[in-house]
Amino acid sequence: MGQSDHRHVRRRRVFYIPGYDPIHPRRYRELYRKESAAQAQVSGYDIALSPKTTGGAYGWHVAGDIEGAAVQTDVEVLVWSDIVRDSMSNSIPATYHQLVRTAWAYIGSGALWRLMKLRKGPVIAALYPVLFLIVQLLVALGLAYGVGRLIALVAPGWFGLAGLLVVPFVLDWFRRRDNKFFAYYLMHDYAYSARWKGANPPELEARMAEFGDRIAQALEEAYDEVLIVGHSSGAHLAVSILADLSRAGRVPQEGPALGFLSLGQVVPMVSFLPKAQRLRADLAYLSGCDAVTWVDVTAPGDGCAFALCDPVSVTGVAPEVGKRWPLVISAAFTQTLSPARWKELRWRFFRLHFQYLCAFDRPGDYDYFRITAGPMNLAERYAGRSPSKSRIETPVNRYQDMQP
Repeated sequence: MGQSDHRHVRRRRVFYIPGYDPIHPRRYRELYRKESAAQAQVSGYDIALSPKTTGGAYGWHVAGDIEGAAVQTDVEVLVWSDIVRDSMSNSIPATYHQLVRTAWAYIGSGALWRLMKLRKGPVIAALYPVLFLIVQLLVALGLAYGVGRLIALVAPGWFGLAGLLVVPFVLDWFRRRDNKFFAYYLMHDYAYSARWKGANPPELEARMAEFGDRIAQALEEAYDEVLIVGHSSGAHLAVSILADLSRAGRVPQEGPALGFLSLGQVVPMVSFLPKAQRLRADLAYLSGCDAVTWVDVTAPGDGCAFALCDPVSVTGVAPEVGKRWPLVISAAFTQTLSPARWKELRWRFFRLHFQYLCAFDRPGDYDYFRITAGPMNLAERYAGRSPSKSRIETPVNRYQDMQP
């Protein structure tokens, strides 16, 4: 690497990119505070949070005493929760329109069948909101029919009107309880990428460019490491931000070590769509970039991620020579969580998708808090680490063009 490769990190800057999430980033601060304390207790180190000391829209400061070294870390979050909220329809009819449009985007393009060749879990997660919303509609129509028949026994002329009143009432009942079902939330999530068929909407591109400027500024400052963390759909945003910075020559050769940690990525859900040329080009470029260390962490126990799927290779854009990244490794939930903890979390699919940001009671070589607040940079921490033997690299994507 052309960058400074400090083994002992004393000052680090972390730029965290969340996935499609309408909730304010303060949830990630509280998650970090709670889970870092739990991991510190298990692993025997000290970690503490305080208000942010840098600029940016939202972040926090971390003081870590890990592996015998004191480290100061400043965390900054890409805030796009407002864009997410604006993309989420407030009406039930609009959500069902999204359902039709999203199903057609994945089925009509052939992406759905190809994604199923990789991992069935995330495809089932994608189909779940479609099927469950259809079930909700069928339940509403069934109840409407039943109520209408009862009313018709007394007042035959009111059969149709009774049905019209019952349907929206039942659908609204389901929507108000979506914090238990997640059908509307997931529908909006997949619809967001499907609407532009894999391209980023202008407002998101603008936010990414602003965040890229913040990263470029940090790369000019006296940090030992600048670490980019992308979780879920935030991983593919990070790929494009980093590719833009490197292409533009904004990664100084003598600057801080630059690391990229992608967690629970769902890159194929976007890169397999016909208009994802930008993302495909960025994946191909970043895979051979020597200015960054890219480690991709997933786990087969996470049914919402494309576990152990090399996002570059499966997309079909791996260069013939010079591919270096990502290093694909497993968080191995069945090994890094005790049997009791695994039993508790196994069927909580949404919670497991966030496990990468949480404490492990039997931690292996993946520890989110050692990585983000410990004294070794990402390159040194995983130097010599072999990729997972069960990783998937077979290219199955129909769309491999990288020019609009």
